[in-house]
Amino acid sequence: MYHPDLIRHPENCPALVLNADYTPLSYYPLSLWPWQTAIKAVFLDRVDIVSSYEREVHSPSLQMKIPSVIALKQYVKPSEHPAFTRFNLFLRDKFACQYCGSPSDLTFDHVIPRRAGGRTTWENVATACSPCNLKKGGRTPKEAHMQLHVTPIRPTSWQLQEHGRAFPPNYLHESWHDWLYWDVELLA
Repeated sequence: MYHPDLIRHPENCPALVLNADYTPLSYYPLSLWPWQTAIKAVFLDRVDIVSSYEREVHSPSLQMKIPSVIALKQYVKPSEHPAFTRFNLFLRDKFACQYCGSPSDLTFDHVIPRRAGGRTTWENVATACSPCNLKKGGRTPKEAHMQLHVTPIRPTSWQLQEHGRAFPPNYLHESWHDWLYWDVELLA
């Protein structure tokens, strides 16, 4: 019987990593381990195999299907607040300019400009497209007659994970679907 996984190169067989409560460690970026790391974790007895690809790897004494979904045996508590990075900022703001809503040519803007004492913090930085950032310049939104769609806040890791669900990666193996969208309302 032919299965598409059988022709898949092992490098294209990452394992979805679930926490011990069977929820993904991260939605965005999706918690994936290379096949080698997943197999090593199996042999170190750190994970349980939940699902496997049809693709196998071999050693002189062992033949094993590559894990497609694994669950950690010990729960990893996520940090409450994520790191302040450009990517996390864009994710918080749903990859859209907070002035005009454009998803293109994104950068970030200090709401209170640095020259006026504004700091680089979650509460003072917003995603902005280049045209809006140039238009606002070194002024406050009020001075530039521009309105922020949402006031910047320091997000929790949970909030970023929720936003990340709206931006699935380009590739999702069918064995991952049950673990990524288990809380989505089912259609009759």
